[in-house]
Amino acid sequence: MRLFSVRLIVSLIVGITLVSLSFSYYQVVAEKRTLRGDMERRAEVLGESLGGNVEKTWGAGSNQGMQRLVQRFGNREHLIGVAVYNRQSEVIAMTPELGKMLPDPPPALTHAIQKDHEESSFVKLGNTPVLIFALPLHRQDELVGGLAIVHDASFIHTQMIGVWRDAFVHVLAQVFLIVLITLLIVRWSIGGPIARAAQWMKGLRTGRISASQEMPNLDMFRPLAREVATMAESLSQARNAAENEARLREAGESMWTAERLSLQIRTRLEGGRLFVVSNREPYMHQRNGKALNVVVPASGLVTALEPVLTACDGTWIAHGSGDADREAVDAQDRLRVPPEDPHYTLRRVWLGKDEEQGYYYGLSNEGLWPLCHIAHTRPIFRAGDWQHYEEVNRKFTRALLEEIQDTPRPVVLVQDYHFALLPRLIKEQRPDARVAIFWHIPWPNPEAFGICPWQRQVVDGLLGADLVGFHIQSHCNNFLQTADRVVESRVDWEHFSVLRQEHRTMVRPFPISVDFTGDEPGENNNHGFYYLERPALLRSLGVEASFMAVGVDRVDYTKGILERFLAVERFLEQHPTYQGKFTLVQIGAPSRTHIKRYHDLLAEVEAEAERINWRFQAGKWKPIVFLKRQHSHDEIAPYYRAADLCLVTSLHDGMNLVAKEFLAARGDERGVLVLSQFTGAARELRDALLVNPYDIEQTASAIRAALEMAPEEKELRMQRMRKVIREHNIYRWAGNLITELCEVRLDKEEDVTPNLGVSVSAA
Repeated sequence: MRLFSVRLIVSLIVGITLVSLSFSYYQVVAEKRTLRGDMERRAEVLGESLGGNVEKTWGAGSNQGMQRLVQRFGNREHLIGVAVYNRQSEVIAMTPELGKMLPDPPPALTHAIQKDHEESSFVKLGNTPVLIFALPLHRQDELVGGLAIVHDASFIHTQMIGVWRDAFVHVLAQVFLIVLITLLIVRWSIGGPIARAAQWMKGLRTGRISASQEMPNLDMFRPLAREVATMAESLSQARNAAENEARLREAGESMWTAERLSLQIRTRLEGGRLFVVSNREPYMHQRNGKALNVVVPASGLVTALEPVLTACDGTWIAHGSGDADREAVDAQDRLRVPPEDPHYTLRRVWLGKDEEQGYYYGLSNEGLWPLCHIAHTRPIFRAGDWQHYEEVNRKFTRALLEEIQDTPRPVVLVQDYHFALLPRLIKEQRPDARVAIFWHIPWPNPEAFGICPWQRQVVDGLLGADLVGFHIQSHCNNFLQTADRVVESRVDWEHFSVLRQEHRTMVRPFPISVDFTGDEPGENNNHGFYYLERPALLRSLGVEASFMAVGVDRVDYTKGILERFLAVERFLEQHPTYQGKFTLVQIGAPSRTHIKRYHDLLAEVEAEAERINWRFQAGKWKPIVFLKRQHSHDEIAPYYRAADLCLVTSLHDGMNLVAKEFLAARGDERGVLVLSQFTGAARELRDALLVNPYDIEQTASAIRAALEMAPEEKELRMQRMRKVIREHNIYRWAGNLITELCEVRLDKEEDVTPNLGVSVSAA
């Protein structure tokens, strides 16, 4: 017992000390970075003010006036001195205190004059750490010299010592208190119950009591269990904190890439295989005359999951929708992809026209889609559509069970609202499979979802999964509330899980993103080149304008395109100076046009654009250019790069990747994102101009704010948002989702026996 106490105390001391010192180290680093940043900003502000005065005095031709000027500015806090140099780096004027420390021109000044750009550096002059901020001086646009401002940075070191001292005291106090509490626990709360438990176990070993006999003094043993659980939880929290810090370090030093994702999943699967189920296929075959063409649908999902499937030789099961898809598969409806370098299997499932109409266009897109988006379009539910939906889910289940028949403990990832019933159908036949479903659209509150006549079947199907993923936490909360209300289950709000029929389903947010590793932070390698594309783009559209906004959407009633047009109209009404100068290029891909609501919407969008253009159009300018066709990513990218702002005004969206695509395209770190607060992206991209798309006045004001925003603020906002999507790209989304699924413990895992037969009823 004494050895146990010693080990426990030593472990606590070492662990808590290491964790506390680790946190203290990062606190010191952050504080130092903040102090340095503040000092650089003060130096920059002083430099801009003093530089203007020096340039004016330079024109007067008086060195004495220059000397008086720099001495007047030489009494600022932490300021050692100021010096003015000519273009040959010769001193023109310098404060006396600085002359003693700075006999030669500093390298920062030389670089500033050579590059005609501001420079700053932290160096030592003698034993004194200083910040030297240098900026070039101009006279009538001609470079004439440079200004050096030297601040004393020694106070930063002093403050860092104080932070370390406080941290050390805190660590000692924490260690002392925790050791004291632990000794008390060991002596009074653990030793006695353990001794009694040991006596009971000895009785079992010697046969004096039977195994069926309950442990004596169970009430006395419960404190032991609670304290052990508390201790384990404390250590777990410390470990999690350390791991979070390590992940932050890793994210700052190494981006998620396709290669890193591949390696991560190969390790997690431990030789297993991944099976993906989605409605859309990653490769489609189409007949073009006598040629058979391979088409890759524009989809971030393909980008995310292809490296995973390649790493584990997985299988992607999808609806074969290409007109030549049947010609490309073998007798088992399979083919190896990608075509140029096959690494995984695509299994195609065939649907009849009635099935596709009922399951996809009917229940999925006329029922579940408007129901979940709450965009004031009445969802339509038909009994026939539900029957097709059930049958198609069974058909995909049969195909999946055939694929995993000889695979022990497979990992299955189901995509989206088309397959809500699939998880339950799979687990009934293969309880050893790890199954996740990612729901790419919002999940409404329980009252709204209650409109669905088959809400119980949908929720029950989803709860067959081991893991259900949404974009944001509020959608997870809505789903848990719905499950609590609709089916008999127990919701664990602490761990965000649902227990139904002795099966636990974890519910987690996984914000999806785009394929963006990006340039290095702060690397601005375009220097405004993209803005040169704008006149050419507008000329190709037959329009002349000085400012351009871009909108990129499927023509869908959830995207707020009509509200966007009204905001543009209101903006031009309120600010007539922009008439003849501002144009919105709306790229609108027609979608599901044989559904009446979508067909009518396309006509409404065209009519609204024509009405607003008729009202304001003059000469070669018009306020709205509506491009009504499908565009590839390569075709859209120039519009992203050339636009002053991107308008994303969805009425409701699970995520909306257009916002992230726009940011990824802006290597010049310019442009402004106007983003609906009702998108999942708004939770991550806080530096966008967030608007309520129903509030036309607010959106119109945001357009003006975006156009008139200072370049420095645009760049700062863009840098912060690009950092978010750089660190949380599509590969990280896939890695987190599949890693979490692989770590799920199956129900009664040791007793699971796979049913390798395929017996999903078609009725």
